[in-house]
Amino acid sequence: MAEHRFGGIKIRHLYKIFGPNPAAHVDAVQKGLSKTELNEKHGHVLGLRDINVEIPSGRIQVVMGLSGSGKSTLIRHINRLIDPTAGEVLVDGVDVVKMNETELRAFRRHQTAMVFQKFALLPHRNVLDNTIFGLEVQGMERAKAVDIAMRWLERVGLKGFEQRYPNQLSGGMQQRVGLARALSNDAPVLLMDEAYSALDPLIRTDMQTVLLDIQKEIKKTIVFITHDLDEALRLGDQIAILRDGEVIQQGTSQDIVLRPADDYIANFVKEVNRGRVIHVEAVMTPLHSGAAPVGLAIVAGTTVEEAARILSSAPEGDARVVSPSGETLGLVTFRQLASAMVNSQEMAPQRDSALSVAL
Repeated sequence: MAEHRFGGIKIRHLYKIFGPNPAAHVDAVQKGLSKTELNEKHGHVLGLRDINVEIPSGRIQVVMGLSGSGKSTLIRHINRLIDPTAGEVLVDGVDVVKMNETELRAFRRHQTAMVFQKFALLPHRNVLDNTIFGLEVQGMERAKAVDIAMRWLERVGLKGFEQRYPNQLSGGMQQRVGLARALSNDAPVLLMDEAYSALDPLIRTDMQTVLLDIQKEIKKTIVFITHDLDEALRLGDQIAILRDGEVIQQGTSQDIVLRPADDYIANFVKEVNRGRVIHVEAVMTPLHSGAAPVGLAIVAGTTVEEAARILSSAPEGDARVVSPSGETLGLVTFRQLASAMVNSQEMAPQRDSALSVAL
């Protein structure tokens, strides 16, 4: 029998209205009733309006927005901790909204795992027993559960701490326990609701690195909620930015930085270190035809900042941009890279032509 490949997540026309009779107001909201009008005239609160997000299997989808934008409401629809007022949430092709109680319980145990902002560790359990909690709920025998948990505790850097209790750990270490617990469940979907926002900046960056390193191996479908743009840009294969319960823009980190959809997002990205976000193929001069030049090669997907570091040691002053298979896609100069770090507007036309060659 062929191995089943997880089909990702598709959220379609999702609405959430909070109040005593939300279903009575869906039609009006769908026809354009504003959040303010819904509240003032009908005493209901609009949580989400017509959310459409498709998350491919094995990718990190970041959902970003300020407080009250609806991002935590959205992630709780994926494992149906919140029931939608209208819409579909397809996980691996199955609509979670239509699951009965038994199906939903099995889905939560085996298909999803969650990492919370406040760690959500059980204070009377030590690190090991916190980590195996989900496996106990599944009914797994203890010896096997311990073996799995110990493997993940070592992977997140907590080997030797398994007998400690939560109150004996720092915030970063507690969050590592939460991550190990979620990964021990081996669910294809990992939901992370502002998982790192309570951590100090250096610890937060360290935890981001841990997640990215582990994701290279396990390739889970991860939905990561944050209000921090730098975190979103670093972690997200895709980013959806919410405001007042609506998706304002979706795309890759480069899409968001290079082409903000409106002034609201432009204000978000204006202070971003573009060199750590934009890839070298977005600023190169495409090579349409002719003999491929020789010399220093930089692989497509390398950030502008890293490419500038590499190119600074090259006496020629320029380099080839090559595909992972070695095909030359274009040329890039140190001046192009330096300009890209400070001015995204000049890059947009080049980006179109560059990507057309790369694709």
